Amino acid sequence: MTLGDDHESSGGYGGTGQTRTRLPDGPGDGHPGPRRGPARTSSRSLVTVVGVVVLLIAAIAFANRGGDDSAPSSKGRDAPPDTAATAPTGKRPVDSRTAGIPSGYARTEQGAQSAAANYSVALGSAEMFNKARRDSILDTILVPAKVPEFRATLDQAYSPEFNKNVGLNEDGSAPKGYTFVSRTTPIGTKLVDSSTDTATVEVWCGGLLGLAGQKSTSPVTSSWFTITMKLEWAADDWKVLTHSQKDGPAPIPGDGRAASADEMAKAVQEYGGFTYAR
Repeated sequence: MTLGDDHESSGGYGGTGQTRTRLPDGPGDGHPGPRRGPARTSSRSLVTVVGVVVLLIAAIAFANRGGDDSAPSSKGRDAPPDTAATAPTGKRPVDSRTAGIPSGYARTEQGAQSAAANYSVALGSAEMFNKARRDSILDTILVPAKVPEFRATLDQAYSPEFNKNVGLNEDGSAPKGYTFVSRTTPIGTKLVDSSTDTATVEVWCGGLLGLAGQKSTSPVTSSWFTITMKLEWAADDWKVLTHSQKDGPAPIPGDGRAASADEMAKAVQEYGGFTYAR
């Protein structure tokens, strides 16, 4: 879900956790990721249609505000040290899936961060362009009461006309000889606010978007963005209540050689995604 307009989340920052990853589940089990803000591309049509999704999803994303700064807690001499930014927490990652999406998170701040990271991947995947798969994703990760609203909005966004404009077939599939790429990689998470039943988490991500192929007019490009999710404990798991996105922070681009269309298509097909866990 591309959300190119900035949606700032104010309020206290109650945590500074970062994600870590487990080994990939294996080839073909990737979870491509959320629609980015407009990627840098020579394709005018791709920028335009991505903006359509930006506006539609932004209309249903509510700003999450509130929360007080949390002072660091005092610890005794024998207490374990605070977790480093990229160090494992000692908590076991989720090992179950629902509709192919990691599920069964702990009702903790760490569990909420893990859920937000994995849900960011699912919401921005190429699978969102397939109606049946999109419905399954929404049923799995959203608060049940929010499903009809999100579904109606996304059905309008992912229309046959939209798919054609990004170079896909009307049903969201890639034309013969092309590979559609839409993948998000969470870089880290930050807990903004939390209570017993809710948690607001920011997920910093890098993403890929485009159509890989020899004559593609919408080549795969990269982008950086931050997703803010408000989660609610429902149906014995963390579920998405609201979702918003803003651009950045983006690093200075390196001087590495851009991959060819064939190299990009092969990489996306051969390298599976990760399950993210705090």
